[in-house]
Amino acid sequence: MVQKAKILLVDDRPENLLALEAILSALDQTLVRASSGEEALKALLTDDFAVILLDVQMPGMDGFETAAHIKRRERTRDIPIIFLTAINHGPHHTFRGYAAGAVDYISKPFDPWVLRAKVSVFVELYMKNCQLREQAALLRLQLEGGGKDAAGEAAKEPAGLLAELSARLAAVEEQAEALSKQLGDESTDAAAVATAAHLERKLTGLRRALDALEPGSSGGQAAVN
Repeated sequence: MVQKAKILLVDDRPENLLALEAILSALDQTLVRASSGEEALKALLTDDFAVILLDVQMPGMDGFETAAHIKRRERTRDIPIIFLTAINHGPHHTFRGYAAGAVDYISKPFDPWVLRAKVSVFVELYMKNCQLREQAALLRLQLEGGGKDAAGEAAKEPAGLLAELSARLAAVEEQAEALSKQLGDESTDAAAVATAAHLERKLTGLRRALDALEPGSSGGQAAVN
């Protein structure tokens, strides 16, 4: 069963949070509310999120300050942030949002379809990254686990294990390639395209590591060491 991604919704107005939940419910992911910057930072201490929708105008810690704290933390610095604002103060205000680390800056009222499409891209990228980490962890476990799998049972023969890992990785590679093509065809935000490219580079590195472990490969011993 595929675990759902978490999306953090940050706004001090309950009606705005309710509206966001109504828009994003069709994505069938886990929506987490935060009514302030402080509350958002607490949620980020314990949970991993695919994307953050962050209101700019909030009492106390505003969106810019909240984003600055998020980007300073190693655990959360790479989470995409989409700023939402009811006030457009011109290019300088927009620039401040991007300077704070936002991948997008959307003025209210916004098109629900556009917002949902943007969020879905980052959710899909997050899920692909999770799959990649799982494959990398499985490979590392089998190489370092002394012949036992995660359940403590005897591991498969090396050839069979490599074949299984290669098949799993191929499935992720196929999905990532399709997503990158979709992003390119639709001319989606540059940040999403860059994130997809980063994912593909990670996949390429893992594929090379697997290839190096194939019997007869000159790089097999180096990969194990």
